[in-house]
Amino acid sequence: MFGDLSNMMDKLKEAQQNIEATKQRLHTIIIDEQTNNGAVKVSVTANNEIKSITISEELTDKEEIEDYLVIALNKALSKANEIKETELSAAAKNGMPNIPGMNDFI
Repeated sequence: MFGDLSNMMDKLKEAQQNIEATKQRLHTIIIDEQTNNGAVKVSVTANNEIKSITISEELTDKEEIEDYLVIALNKALSKANEIKETELSAAAKNGMPNIPGMNDFI
């Protein structure tokens, strides 16, 4: 019985280590996104950190720039969140001990 508990604790610790390693790796995954016309381009990490913003010199209207920034950033951050959720879920699931019914919560 105690061996099983010790094994479960080891698996939980391994899952936590996998999650932490995945969080660090997410900083290296870059998502590039742009508006449909390419006037604004953004790069973000899978941890939602903005790395760069490029605005075409042809854009001069402040409101237009702001609108394009919102569009490009929302698209990039949405993709980043999808990647982050998928990666963290996989990391947690891979290290979890086999506890009956636990898969319903992951």
